[in-house]
Amino acid sequence: MRIPAFRYYLFDVDGTLLDSAPDITAAVAELFARHGRAGAVSNEELRRRIGLHLRATFEDVFPAYCETEMARLIENYREIYRSRNHRSTRLFPGVVEALASLRGKKATATTKATATTAKVLEQFGLRGYFDHVQGTDGFPYKPEPDVLLRAMEGLGARPEETLMVGDSPVDVEAARRAGVRICAVRYGYGAAELGEEDPDYWVEDLRELLG
Repeated sequence: MRIPAFRYYLFDVDGTLLDSAPDITAAVAELFARHGRAGAVSNEELRRRIGLHLRATFEDVFPAYCETEMARLIENYREIYRSRNHRSTRLFPGVVEALASLRGKKATATTKATATTAKVLEQFGLRGYFDHVQGTDGFPYKPEPDVLLRAMEGLGARPEETLMVGDSPVDVEAARRAGVRICAVRYGYGAAELGEEDPDYWVEDLRELLG
């Protein structure tokens, strides 16, 4: 199905723009090892969970942790992740070409924090393609629609003129709740679980957004 042009585009980051799974899963594995839970979650399962908030995974592994301990755990993960400096992360094929040529205003809508998102976009040469950078900062994360709604607010976008591009079931559900159309990428980490979600559009490569 040909994808029509939209005035506004929202993009997930991990699994959609960046193949960041090697750094994310390695950082989580190192964190678990430091806290005596090495191998608690398989690498394959960690990949499937990318796009969910860290807390969703950490609470499964450390169910007895109080709020203070959980906050410390999340900060420990972020320190480990930052120390890797995205050394194993790569852009997916076609991302630069698509973002450079795609008409319409663009924003991110990711579970990463906004500051972290801005830094990683800068590092991979993508920041200049986005009119607004939006991460999840202290409000409910996907599948709640909050990050999409804030991204649209930053763009001045209306739902009926907006397309969300993501790779996981939480992206689809968040888009539905925000009232926007959803395009799923077949190469992402959650693609295997997307079959029953019935996104509006599918792409094998982001350049297919160009029509």
